[in-house]
Amino acid sequence: MSPLLRRVAATIRTHGLIAGGDRVAVAISGGSDSVALLWLLRELAAEPDALFSIVGLIHVNHLLRGSESARDEAFCRALADRLTCPVEVARFDVKSVAAETGRSIEATARDIRYRFFREAAQRLDATRVATGHTLDDQAETVLLRLLRGSGSRGVSGIRPVRSIFVRPLLDCRREDLRRSLAARDEPFCEDSSNADCAIPRNRIRRELMPVIERIAPGGPRALARFAGLSRDDDQYLEQAAIELAGSVVLSGSDGVQLHRGPLNGQHPAIARRLIREAIQAVQPAGGGSVTASIVEAIRMLALADNPRSQLDAASLTVTRRGEALTLVRRTTRDAPQAPFESALPVPGAIDVPVFGFRITASLERVLASAIESGRQLVATIQLSSVSLPLSVRNRRAGDRFRPFGAPGRRKLQDLFVDRKVPREARDRVPIVVDGAGRIVWVVGHGIADECRVTSPEAGVVLLKVQTLERSAHQ
Repeated sequence: MSPLLRRVAATIRTHGLIAGGDRVAVAISGGSDSVALLWLLRELAAEPDALFSIVGLIHVNHLLRGSESARDEAFCRALADRLTCPVEVARFDVKSVAAETGRSIEATARDIRYRFFREAAQRLDATRVATGHTLDDQAETVLLRLLRGSGSRGVSGIRPVRSIFVRPLLDCRREDLRRSLAARDEPFCEDSSNADCAIPRNRIRRELMPVIERIAPGGPRALARFAGLSRDDDQYLEQAAIELAGSVVLSGSDGVQLHRGPLNGQHPAIARRLIREAIQAVQPAGGGSVTASIVEAIRMLALADNPRSQLDAASLTVTRRGEALTLVRRTTRDAPQAPFESALPVPGAIDVPVFGFRITASLERVLASAIESGRQLVATIQLSSVSLPLSVRNRRAGDRFRPFGAPGRRKLQDLFVDRKVPREARDRVPIVVDGAGRIVWVVGHGIADECRVTSPEAGVVLLKVQTLERSAHQ
């Protein structure tokens, strides 16, 4: 076994990335890191004592680099054919989605990519998805987040394992991976966008990292080690905050409350985590990131002498009355007071003033990932799985559906409780149902499992939601 392969095996063993019986799908871009990952995992899976198998490849074409993107897709398909390995491929117009959502191309591509990874893993019956993040990626991530003023959570960098995603190459240098491919005489694709220094990560990689390596040759590995130490600190503090949350963070009929006394009695590191917990309880899934500035503003509000004050942030309002701080998601409309339902033509669009949304439906034959952000929501469903026409309504007593990837049907009320959706916000969540009355999509919280896309070439329905204020300016 080569030193590089031993390093990968040690990383897998140390962090428990792959267990006996795991079925691993490899996310492959065509670049050197992911191609090397594939060959290294294949070699480990062929060991006599190996307890895992490789069940397929996953490739996402972001349609961002013209013929280069097409070349990468063709390369990955050809590699899968050569290895007689199943491959899941999807194309996404990332630039258009980013423009619609107002988010960066990088963040949009990441959300779309990981959502598709999950969908593809289900079709491949994979229990793990391996990605090609390296020690160099880890060092770059730490530097980026340090320069943005991140705390221990941010500088803990790329996690070795998160949900089904594992990173077996986090202790490997990129140059070692390229040398291993050269030794195998295995080709890979170069990404010309890596030379674009308008992208912050590329500036770090091409301008700052060479200086660090010149000053301190062990710098990248030291940065990766720093990420691991920060991760341990963050996990300890997070657990401490979770144990305290029950006495400090409480959900009520008028929002989520923070008890000022117990909050102020905590060390600032714990207090900040308790505030994050409260914010995440107010925000819906995909409701935007929790910034350090908002967290600190709320902490200062709790520490101040003024017993009656208010803070308006981008997505929530915090009101202090005496010893209680109440966090409520900001909205410009009251919840519907009566049952509401409106037909949604496919294709077509409707404005729904009671929700403050415009909802559009189109027929497509290219898979688009279901992504969510604070202002724009997109979901894709298999056309053959629904009975047209569709309708949009608010919730009803007794509503049930099977969330994507869940083992069975459940009450919509229970889903809202689990997702910590404030009671006053639940009537404002649009619900898309089909002609048979079955729930297809709970906007912002997931599609029905039976509506997941299995054959995009057979036709899919692309659903988009945006605020009326935004659509009026487009």
